[in-house]
Amino acid sequence: MIYTMTLNPALDYVMHPNTLDMGFTNRSSSEELHCGGNGINVSTLLNELDKVTVAMGIVGGFTGEYLLSDLQRQGIPSNFVKLDSGFTRINVKLNGIVMTMVNGNGPRIPEKKVDELLERMDVVGAGDTLVLTGSIPSSLPEDIYTRLMAQLAGRGIQFVVDAPEAIKAQPFLIKPNNHEVGRIFGASPETPEECIPFAKKLQDGGARNVIVSCGGAGSLLLDEYGTEHIVPTAKIRLVNATGAGDSMVAGFLAKTTAGYDYDT
Repeated sequence: MIYTMTLNPALDYVMHPNTLDMGFTNRSSSEELHCGGNGINVSTLLNELDKVTVAMGIVGGFTGEYLLSDLQRQGIPSNFVKLDSGFTRINVKLNGIVMTMVNGNGPRIPEKKVDELLERMDVVGAGDTLVLTGSIPSSLPEDIYTRLMAQLAGRGIQFVVDAPEAIKAQPFLIKPNNHEVGRIFGASPETPEECIPFAKKLQDGGARNVIVSCGGAGSLLLDEYGTEHIVPTAKIRLVNATGAGDSMVAGFLAKTTAGYDYDT
């Protein structure tokens, strides 16, 4: 079973404004509403690939109820803690000539709700995969992913994280992009080849598999056996990059959990 954790989910309200002039009233030609958050994105893609997945996390208010109902509509099982106050954030995305986003901060999460979430995570056990990804609410400690993995250590769980500082827990996979790798090591790698030495450092730090995406330049997988796999990016017109990295994680997990080798 593949479980995903989304601590700070969101409703993405996408608008297509005809104009975007500051200080004036602008009108949109159309609007869309999507359930967002990295873990939810991964579960959505896994569901489309016919992989059984359970989405977990914390939601609140009428926006949280909408998110849960939309997951149910898609046929994605969920196990979310509900807050007594506050509401799941709304991210406004203005899809015009240049994509402009205003992301909500998210609700305050009491410690008792974190404890409730930890209790619910007891269902995750040997042979399962747990994806810990996405932004962390400001009311939670920055090392919450590391704490979660420490609590579940020794159960035979495969962890997937997007926080490189959590590699000491020896996760099955981490997937930063080249810009995130650059920030970690004070460099500016642009291509998969340039990311190889940094991926090796992340692997030496504990990560079993390291995927580094480099946008249009392609991607690198340094697998747990030390083999480097470099693939190009499909030549397409970019419409919206939201969820691209989550799609890569979902595709990788869908195939590896089905028994495919890393080269495939």
